[in-house]
Amino acid sequence: MKLTDFKVLTFDCYGTLIDWETGIHNGLQPLLARHEGKLTKDQALEIFARHESDQQERTPDMPYSQLLSMVYKRLANEWAMPVTHAEANIFGASIPDWPEFPDSVEALAYLKQHYKLVILSNVDRISFRSSNQRLKVEFDAIYSAQDIGAYKPSRRNFDYMLAHLRADFGFEKADILHTAQSLFHDHASANAFGLASAWIDRRHDQEGWGATVPVAHTPHVDFHFKSMAEMAQAHRAAMGK
Repeated sequence: MKLTDFKVLTFDCYGTLIDWETGIHNGLQPLLARHEGKLTKDQALEIFARHESDQQERTPDMPYSQLLSMVYKRLANEWAMPVTHAEANIFGASIPDWPEFPDSVEALAYLKQHYKLVILSNVDRISFRSSNQRLKVEFDAIYSAQDIGAYKPSRRNFDYMLAHLRADFGFEKADILHTAQSLFHDHASANAFGLASAWIDRRHDQEGWGATVPVAHTPHVDFHFKSMAEMAQAHRAAMGK
């Protein structure tokens, strides 16, 4: 299997192209500054992941910005800290402030020359619009949790993506390389659907799972890169450049 075997790259965005862990941690500072235990970044992110995943299961049709507000309130409740609706909503509206990874823009610009680029993300449409501006690339299709009414790793998200890629572009599974950081949200589902996948292992030099729920068994991945820049370079090598 070679990177040049595919016609479309389907991307998770947050954690893969956008540095959501930095964005989340920055947004949680008003709570973390009041936490008596002085949690480390990874400890805070792991607690966030637990609440976020549970809230997504409970309210699969809730737009992500609203869901983040709910998670903020849940964290405040767990840590016995009173917060206002306005404070929770500030966190929910923080997605436009989440930074892109330093290599995302250049790598996407290069890959756009060789593939259709598609987003499959656990986000709402308005929030993604700001992230898209940061990434400076025109995606050929954007499939959001708000469009689908479910959050990855629900099968509904991948069913929706595959149906639309077939109907709108004529792509079949063999044409698709699913590209993502999260083993929980993306790669396990890619395995279940028989999709090839590329793991952008953004946490390769860190322990723990950060803002992603742990998986019991490591899914199979067809390509393993530490960054988007490394993926783009591997494609250049495959092209003989």
